[in-house]
Amino acid sequence: IQFTPDLLPADVVGTLIYSQKDESFHVKKGPVFANFVLADEINRAPAKVQSALLEAMQEHQVTIGEQTFALPKPFLVMATQNPIEQEGTYQLPEAQVDRFMLKVVIGYPTLEEEKQIIRENIKGEHKNVLPVTTAEEIMKARAVVEDVYIDEKIEQYIADIVFASRYPEKYGLAEIKDMITFGGSPRASISLAKAARAYAFIKHRGYVVPEDVRAVVHDVMRHRIGLSYEAEASNVTSEDIVSKIINKVEVP
Repeated sequence: IQFTPDLLPADVVGTLIYSQKDESFHVKKGPVFANFVLADEINRAPAKVQSALLEAMQEHQVTIGEQTFALPKPFLVMATQNPIEQEGTYQLPEAQVDRFMLKVVIGYPTLEEEKQIIRENIKGEHKNVLPVTTAEEIMKARAVVEDVYIDEKIEQYIADIVFASRYPEKYGLAEIKDMITFGGSPRASISLAKAARAYAFIKHRGYVVPEDVRAVVHDVMRHRIGLSYEAEASNVTSEDIVSKIINKVEVP
């Protein structure tokens, strides 16, 4: 979905269409009814459109009129945000940003990748895309990830990281207290545990180790920490704060 300033919530989730033939309203489902939804340049659309995704992302369902529809499984929302242009954009509400499990920063390609991009475009060839998995296999993999063991000490480690973003002075980080306006929410703790489990699964392990948490903590936390004016004036980023927290919080 290309998010633009003239987009409406109904363009995303769907709407009720009146049929003169049988004098009744029929539901016309929107493009959000898919396994993978890509919201391109999500901050270009107004807050009302962005909030249309809230129910879909959290409850995996959509309410149109008086009817509620379950979304297909698996369901995943990916969004891009242009970091350069700020004019004519709408900042995402914290409640919606919090619903994104990860925020991944994508920089420029490497020199070799850039040359490959040029080469592929000049050739003008389109490779056939072959499926590598099915929706059923993804759901099975999710069930296996849920069986990955998290020890109580790892749970404590995750909770300490999130609490250190809320109350840094209690963890010997008084110098960053004035840099933070708000820390990670309970969703941050849940997402950190889920992401650590998934990372352990990718590494072919049936249990989570502290390195799994540290591997995903920046992607999980970078969009969940509010920066004060003092932090922005000092060019301190949320990543700097997360790095200080994981360097200070005791590893089990």
